[in-house]
Amino acid sequence: MESLEALVAHIQGLSGSPEEVAHLHSLLKQADGEPLRAHAAALVPFLAHLSPETHSLGYLYLLEACATSGSNLSDFGGGDFLVTIAGFLTACSADQIRLAPDKFLNVCRVLKDQVMQLIMPIRGIAPLRAAVRKIQSSPEQLTPVHADYLLLCLLAKQYKAGLSVLEDDIFEVEQPKDLFLYCYYGGMIYIGLKKFPKALELLHNAVTAPMSMLNAIAVEAYKKYVLVSLIVNGQVPSFPKYTSVSAQRSMKNHAQIYVELSTSYSNGRYTDLETFVQANSAVFQSDNNLGLVKQVLSSMYKRNIQRLTQTYLTLSLEDIARSVQLETPRDAEMHVLRMIEDGEIHATINQKDGMVSFHEDPEQYKSVEMLEHIDSSIQRLTALSKKLASIDENMSCDPAYLMKTGRDRGRFDGRFDYDDYDSVPHKYF
Repeated sequence: MESLEALVAHIQGLSGSPEEVAHLHSLLKQADGEPLRAHAAALVPFLAHLSPETHSLGYLYLLEACATSGSNLSDFGGGDFLVTIAGFLTACSADQIRLAPDKFLNVCRVLKDQVMQLIMPIRGIAPLRAAVRKIQSSPEQLTPVHADYLLLCLLAKQYKAGLSVLEDDIFEVEQPKDLFLYCYYGGMIYIGLKKFPKALELLHNAVTAPMSMLNAIAVEAYKKYVLVSLIVNGQVPSFPKYTSVSAQRSMKNHAQIYVELSTSYSNGRYTDLETFVQANSAVFQSDNNLGLVKQVLSSMYKRNIQRLTQTYLTLSLEDIARSVQLETPRDAEMHVLRMIEDGEIHATINQKDGMVSFHEDPEQYKSVEMLEHIDSSIQRLTALSKKLASIDENMSCDPAYLMKTGRDRGRFDGRFDYDDYDSVPHKYF
């Protein structure tokens, strides 16, 4: 290997045009490996002579050699070295770092691991958010950095920060594990924001994604999927037909206590559900789901009040409290007011006689705002339909797909199982 001084000189002199960067890349590949990592401690001072923006590719090779050398990062300045990594991820050139994506991902992973060890996940949020955009070839691409970024948002309780990547429409997935973690962590972030319908959508994707064997991420996602389904819909739907065979066969066996919870919930008796939760609280706590289970328990009141709106036009607060097993009419009033405010029921309360009148949905779908919302939804669905048609066309021309379907046609006479197309690794952790 050339001397470090000569290597740095190459980096400084060959970081201009695409042709120069390509030549530099070949030189860096020759110098890469154990010889470069063996000089990790000596590399740090040279970083000060390089610009993260201008010399991104060379900077990345040196930074990755330091970060993955196996040495304690305190040997490189500890917190200062983390600042160096964070500064690089924020400032680097996307075009250059995409020439060495594996090294860029290694650096991102080291940053994530270090801030978690320091119990300071918030320090990694901004750098990893920038890293997601740098490594993506388009906003539709899912990368391994997505899951790490969402994990740090969860640990730091910065749920709104996670929306910056969760609001993108994802169509390109390279590694199945990235999709499972993205949906699982994303669902948890939406739970933290009390946006349960969005959480349900992501958890549903994790549960129904193709898998040749059940994996731990999908099982944990299913547990939360059951709980959020009860909060949003009051019931857990059966698996759709496109769910993989392994999930349909085994998922419930690994979450039996949650299946029993949904059965108890469907009975509509608050005291029975409360007794069940108390008896199994240790299990829910060990799954880190006790807080969500308590929200399920609380939603039982709302669900029972909603059932009353389907039967009665007027009802006293005292009768509501007795029907849904609330302690006082005042508690019933607070629940009804909160549900009216959230748009979950349409009703008015007569304060004089304590009577509640239930009404039909006043929305006539004639307002300008509603028409704009409908138009926006139609446009989005039209764009999605075109995208899916394009994906379907590309798949139908893919040689690997044609070879697979041709081989299976001979074996199964044209009858396929959706699970045959799985390529998910058997083990995740």
